Amino acid sequence: MTSSERSFARRIDLTSLQLFVAVCELGSIGRAAEREFIAASAISKRLSDLEATLGTPLLYRHARGVDLTPAGESLLHHARSVLYSLEKMQGELSEYAEGVRGHVRVHANISAIVQFLPEDLGAFTREHDAIKIDLEEHLSSEVVRAVHEGAADLGICHMPEGANELQSLLYRHDTLVLIAPAGHPLTERRAIDFADSLAFDHVGLHTNSSIYVAMHQAALDAGRSIKLRIHVTGLDAMCRMIENGLGIGVMPLRAFELMQGGIGRGLRSIALDDAWAAREIRLVARDFSTLPVAARMLVKHLQAPDAAADPLAA
Repeated sequence: MTSSERSFARRIDLTSLQLFVAVCELGSIGRAAEREFIAASAISKRLSDLEATLGTPLLYRHARGVDLTPAGESLLHHARSVLYSLEKMQGELSEYAEGVRGHVRVHANISAIVQFLPEDLGAFTREHDAIKIDLEEHLSSEVVRAVHEGAADLGICHMPEGANELQSLLYRHDTLVLIAPAGHPLTERRAIDFADSLAFDHVGLHTNSSIYVAMHQAALDAGRSIKLRIHVTGLDAMCRMIENGLGIGVMPLRAFELMQGGIGRGLRSIALDDAWAAREIRLVARDFSTLPVAARMLVKHLQAPDAAADPLAA
């Protein structure tokens, strides 16, 4: 950090940033003063001092309240990021005081959570019981965004296009298959092209899921459309819908195999010959080398044995 950067950091007051965010959220200095239990004149003075420090107006003041200037919009984004980081720091440091010696925030897609993470995270926590892992399920695109914005230390997902600003390592390979009820005409075949399934009704996942995006693109490439009868949010719900005659669907093979002892007993899988059916699940971070020690330990535990030879590795 240069001397000018250090000087700038010293001149920025965290309380003023908190009050600035409150004013932006409520659209009024008066309402912010009521919520924060402080005089409106005191907030006005802090905001004026903040504008003087930054050398630019942050708010348009009018009779109905305030609106953000372009500089104010930029500051709001950064202020929220700073305050969020402080909250996370406080939470994590309090856990150290309680005996927790590590805390890793992980966002992962449903394919990773259903197929691989229960066993992998279970083995990790048995070896490192002082490390706390917070796991949230999200779509792959949302996982990437969370890592990019700092809301997650580590992402585990299928990498969407345009995510080159993040680093990634291979975690697992998975394979998509077509699922149909026993006795369905397609179950007579061992493997098909996805385009051959488009004559039948489909049960699909969320439209932004990596599986549905791949299906939709394959249909477009074939000059056809998917007869989508219903959207579901989980693989177990997909199996139940398919088992009850509402269509056929695409899901990861290992996930289907794990379900066959229960809700998937009346279903069959058919291999897909399409290249997009063979996929990679990747570990994603802004910079693996700067992750906290606990997160780096988790990455080492999770990454595939051949990750060092991965051409996309950071």
